[in-house]
Amino acid sequence: MIRAATTADLGRIQEIEIAAAELFRTIGMDAVADDLPPTAEQLNAYFAAGTAWVATDPAVKAIGYILIDGHADWAHIEQVTVHPQHSRRGVGAALIDHVEDWARDHGHFWLSLTTFSDVPWNGPYYERLGFSHLPESEWSVQLRGIVEREADRALAAWPRTVMTRRIPAGPVA
Repeated sequence: MIRAATTADLGRIQEIEIAAAELFRTIGMDAVADDLPPTAEQLNAYFAAGTAWVATDPAVKAIGYILIDGHADWAHIEQVTVHPQHSRRGVGAALIDHVEDWARDHGHFWLSLTTFSDVPWNGPYYERLGFSHLPESEWSVQLRGIVEREADRALAAWPRTVMTRRIPAGPVA
């Protein structure tokens, strides 16, 4: 089940982020594993804006989450993370599909995200979900700002990319 995230999910979202980040240690990206999860203040801003969702298990415990920033005609996936105990089961894809429906309903035509190019559960995974690499010459001012903020957090130490996916038109009412 996917539902809007609430303040009651805050601690669990941070736990999911910490657990998933540990996977980066297995490929020598300790700095990424050591990156702090979103703060309560950051998460509360997404909750208040209605741009945070969680996927839950049958016991209604959050097992993954997604955060979105809306821009002109596109919605940016700020973060999508699934707890490693629940990975490789389509949870991340379901969260992205859910957000695609939300974005379409809010007048957006594209989804965007930034990610590590070569990490198997990042760039190659998003390619399998229909995302394409966006050349730097096509980055908007907002995307450039996102990339610069990530570089300030030392994420640029490994190859990164901006990816987009066109949101198909919805059914005609």
